[in-house]
Amino acid sequence: MDAIHILGAGGIGCAVGYALRAAGQSVLFVDANPAKVDAGNRDGVRVDDRPALQAPFIHFDAWHPHPGTLTLLCTKCYDNAAVLAKVPSGVQLVPIQNGFDTRLNEFGHTFEGIASFVSECEKDRPHTRITRRGELHLGRRSGEGSLTPPAPFPKAEGGARRPLFRVIHVPNIEPIKYTKLMYNAAISPIAAAAGIDNGQLLSVPNTRKLFFALLQENYRILRAAGIELGKVGPFHPRVVAWILRRKWLARVIAKFFEPSLRGTYCSMAGEIQKGRTEIDNYNGHLIRLAERAGLSCPLNRAVHDLVVKMTTAHEEPTRDALSPLLRAVSA
Repeated sequence: MDAIHILGAGGIGCAVGYALRAAGQSVLFVDANPAKVDAGNRDGVRVDDRPALQAPFIHFDAWHPHPGTLTLLCTKCYDNAAVLAKVPSGVQLVPIQNGFDTRLNEFGHTFEGIASFVSECEKDRPHTRITRRGELHLGRRSGEGSLTPPAPFPKAEGGARRPLFRVIHVPNIEPIKYTKLMYNAAISPIAAAAGIDNGQLLSVPNTRKLFFALLQENYRILRAAGIELGKVGPFHPRVVAWILRRKWLARVIAKFFEPSLRGTYCSMAGEIQKGRTEIDNYNGHLIRLAERAGLSCPLNRAVHDLVVKMTTAHEEPTRDALSPLLRAVSA
């Protein structure tokens, strides 16, 4: 079998590529960071304290996939335009991304993946660490036809040791993808704008209040849009919404989950200073859904505007940046 191309040697790309390589698959990593490409060719790819596995790495500029190539798209949504410009017709593209991108949807791919585990990769080396365990859901976009994605996903178990993640096949990826959006569109913009880790979303009263309020608005938008939601994590979204309406219970559960989130960071962390984020693929998508459903979404608009403003100015994150959002919650 030809090598599976892993496009993006970040946290998810390295974890998935490592699991496939450990299962005996041929893998080719593609990345735009020359330092990471050099380190990968020299030292291999690693996850946590597991031994390095050798695999070829090439720079994105030298990547020219041919029709039929199975390519796992593990980059951020804002890189999709550059990727799609190089992808010929016939490439088996399987995005493993969190956001919603119109350009990608127009490509016409069949399968998508959603990772519920959290993986944080070093900047200049393909060495990642799993900071929160979870699953890799794989399914069709339309929910019709064969349940099984292209090989070799059933073997992506990470070798004889404890699996890096569970692979779960679902008939339709959309409910899982929208549930992940519900969470990411609440976690990422708040944590990124404030410059805090995910644990502080739950331990700091003001950020917890804002986080819970945004989660509730996200749920209302998705319900109003008539979108089916799936289960990601311990609770189904309808249970999460039920818990959030009981503030005392939400605070108790927050204390239970907070320790496991300390020192873990959202996917948008550090991107505001670089001048580009996936805010339009997260909260922007929810705003458009709300508009079509005739529903107001003041928090999502405030979050979107704040992150866009900070990103345009390359501002340093600070907790004070959340002040306008807290005023919006109070209003």
